[in-house]
Amino acid sequence: MPNKSKKDNSPLLLLCRNKSQMGYSGAQSSSLLKDFLRKSGGVAIIDGGLATELERHGADLNDPLWSAKCLLTSPHLIRSVHLDYLEAGADIIITASYQATIQGFEAKGFSSEESEGMLRRSVEIACEARDIYYERCKAGASDSNNDIRILKQRPILVAASVGSYGAYLADGSEYSGNYGDEVTLETLKDFHRKRVQVVAESGADLIAFETIPNKVEAQAYAMLLEEENIKIPAWFSFNSKDGINVVNGDSLVECASIAESCGKVAAVGINCTPPRFIHGSILSVKKVSSKPILIYPNSGESYDADLKEWVQNTGVSDEDFVSYVNKWCEVGASLVGGCCRTTPNTIRAICRTLSNRSPALPL
Repeated sequence: MPNKSKKDNSPLLLLCRNKSQMGYSGAQSSSLLKDFLRKSGGVAIIDGGLATELERHGADLNDPLWSAKCLLTSPHLIRSVHLDYLEAGADIIITASYQATIQGFEAKGFSSEESEGMLRRSVEIACEARDIYYERCKAGASDSNNDIRILKQRPILVAASVGSYGAYLADGSEYSGNYGDEVTLETLKDFHRKRVQVVAESGADLIAFETIPNKVEAQAYAMLLEEENIKIPAWFSFNSKDGINVVNGDSLVECASIAESCGKVAAVGINCTPPRFIHGSILSVKKVSSKPILIYPNSGESYDADLKEWVQNTGVSDEDFVSYVNKWCEVGASLVGGCCRTTPNTIRAICRTLSNRSPALPL
């Protein structure tokens, strides 16, 4: 199949060209995302959990690279999961690069060039899945075993995931945000700089800075976006412990303010947080941000770090999860999806709940 995933075909850049804004600046990022949301009917659907779906397909992710391990061992599984989410109704798919870092690959014996290549490959796989999906839409493919698939031509974005420094450490500190005094703002900027440069030039439509656990890492990201003059939009997504603070105890309002002040950040919100804290989180973000608000909670289940497994019957059902969606949208969310332990069925249910969205405009 021809490769249609070049940056020239980015839906956001096409919107930019349609507005005669060749070479748009970061200050235009929010308006471009708002145009995408308008074309999506006012609310866009983000995909669900990637790593937990890969495990459900048989992948062994007991590795410091976590889901990024599949970039080495089974890229076809990543592509398959992306397709599952697109066929469930997702408008945005997030790449398998959350725990893919140049430093992490180098620790496995790969060269810098090889490591950068795997970051780019994570985006290529997602773009390939989008291309395959569009081909299926054109063909109108359907069969009796897959009659629940959603095959609808619509704008679809690929978001290049950038996980926190704590995700690279693979010691759970991404869920505490406590890196120690030796990890400074400059440490974080140096750690993330090359990775951000690579994914910004990879063909992704935007960068998803995910599960941000503290204020200093948000500051590092915002400074890098400006210093490196990153040309594609970004979103900042924090991990909240109570709807008021991020997981290390920093104020969510203060963290959202950092995103609000950065012209290259197009949206701000919350991910990998139990559903019960999302309503409060949206209200906290709204206090300081005029940008689109995104939320993609986890299933609410607890994870046993010692046993390295999810504790059964500690989360909410898909029905309960989805029952919150309209309320979240009513109070301000305009990008909605799922994180760990949510599935294509979750996303399909969200899509049905939001089925009264205006039809997408022709591509």
